[in-house]
Amino acid sequence: MRSSRRRLVLAIVVCFAVVAVFTVRLVDIQVVRADELNKDSLSKRAIAVTSYAPRGDIVDANGVILATSVNRYWIIVAPRNVDSFTHVDKNKVKSTITVMDAANEIASVTKQDPAVVFQALTKDPNSNYSVVSKGLDAEALREVRALKIPWVGFETHSKRTYPNGSVAGNLVGFVGTDGPQAGLEAADDKCLSSTNGSLTYEQGADGVQIPGSSITTKAAKPGGTLKTTIDSDLQWFSAQAVAEQAMAIGAKSATVSVTRIKDAHLMALVDWPAVDPNDVNGTPVANLGALSFSTPYEPGSTFKAMTAAMLIDSGTANPLTQATVPARWTTPEGGFIRDATGHPTERLTLTGVLQQSSNVGISMIGSRLAPSIRYDYMRKFGLGEKTAIDMGGEQSAGILAKKWDDQTKYNVMYGQGVSATAVQMASIYQTLGNGGVRLPLTLVEGCQQADGTMTDLPPTAGVRVVSDQAAKTVVNMLESVVTGGELSKSLKIPGYRIAAKSGTAEVAVNGRYTGDRVVSVAGIAPAEDPQYSVIVTFTKPDIMKSSAAAAPTFHKIMSEVLTKYRVPPSTTPSTSPATTW
Repeated sequence: MRSSRRRLVLAIVVCFAVVAVFTVRLVDIQVVRADELNKDSLSKRAIAVTSYAPRGDIVDANGVILATSVNRYWIIVAPRNVDSFTHVDKNKVKSTITVMDAANEIASVTKQDPAVVFQALTKDPNSNYSVVSKGLDAEALREVRALKIPWVGFETHSKRTYPNGSVAGNLVGFVGTDGPQAGLEAADDKCLSSTNGSLTYEQGADGVQIPGSSITTKAAKPGGTLKTTIDSDLQWFSAQAVAEQAMAIGAKSATVSVTRIKDAHLMALVDWPAVDPNDVNGTPVANLGALSFSTPYEPGSTFKAMTAAMLIDSGTANPLTQATVPARWTTPEGGFIRDATGHPTERLTLTGVLQQSSNVGISMIGSRLAPSIRYDYMRKFGLGEKTAIDMGGEQSAGILAKKWDDQTKYNVMYGQGVSATAVQMASIYQTLGNGGVRLPLTLVEGCQQADGTMTDLPPTAGVRVVSDQAAKTVVNMLESVVTGGELSKSLKIPGYRIAAKSGTAEVAVNGRYTGDRVVSVAGIAPAEDPQYSVIVTFTKPDIMKSSAAAAPTFHKIMSEVLTKYRVPPSTTPSTSPATTW
């Protein structure tokens, strides 16, 4: 009895001792060292990943997508969990899948070398992260998931795509491996760029994510929507029209601008050849940007409309100002000016000078206005400075010297000795059509944020350049080019009063003019109530080195514009002033 009690007491003491030891250990684990052990445990099973936010869309004036982001998928693994596994087919037959077998199965879907996949799975056996394949579309993702490899995971990434290809590719630009490279993608990156977030999830011992364990540690923020003024349908139509003619006449490049006069919105701005942002490597480097912004040229006689406006606004001349115009004129300084084609001496009014596109006539009348005043007018028209459109480093200010030599002071009146970009020329004709008020050209209406608010709104304040009367008078004078000029048959559009000016400029190389030409037609319609201006320019054509090469394309595009936007036909006849005296 006494021995039994001793054994019982000893057993109880031992039990209490064991319980005490476990209690102390439990307190140490769950209380004293709980934070340390939880953190250490979480670090072994928690996986941190980036949650990618999409870059913002670029859309046209009607909401048509010009640039967007689509989801692409990466196959990822934790190599420390990569191992053979048991696969059960639909007939419940079990088989062992080795790592090499899995590599072969993945490679069959991703079109990779199985050895490359195997290396990604095994090269760092202690790692928690390895990328096996990038850029899978949704179909490939489904195929890989169907393999039911337990330790395979996926990440979602955004890829930039351009649904309309080269339509507006010159303006939209593109995104490369190093980020935005050109166009609006680069200039408006602040609006379009997104902010990636982060999340963590926990995985089990087999490397599979534990359901419901995802925790967002930083919310992803998508980019804003960049809303442009471009009408993608008109952009496409204009691009087709100018490309067809450019190839027919062997031009090296071409541009088209369509401007809504009342608000200076660019409805189309085409460069040919143009970049397809989906295939940047297929485009010569010289054509990757927006030539309309980056490449100034000597515009030739389309400048004469601006010269006439400054002469009339300053009171120096009027539409009926008379000049006796020879084919070649010796200037007071001993230089000479000549017209493009020979002709007997003509008695032309300033209106006739525009209609006949006489270099001599515009120089004789224009020389009555001091060069310094002409320079000031040109600055007010926007020459020598970049437009209000932000195209980053792609935009040129052209060339407008403040001091002209004895020859250049005449040449600039008919568009030689001075250079402008296509958008600067668009601005000049917008000003003439808008009653002499130059509005900031607009390509981007603003950045629409996720909550619908619009930011980065463009400037809208206008600058008066010439009087309303002077601008309207010049537009009226330009109607004579369409009603009675050499290109009248090509420029007339039934039912509408059209004001237009042709231009043929010599191309200078190393300070000397060559046989190459830049040919243009710029016009406004309807002349009595200007709504749209269209300018078509071809550079260095091999065939038809005159503005006659640009007239059919101008006619085609202006006709489309008037029809597309349902501009009412003119109800009054043209009444342009007399051209001779």
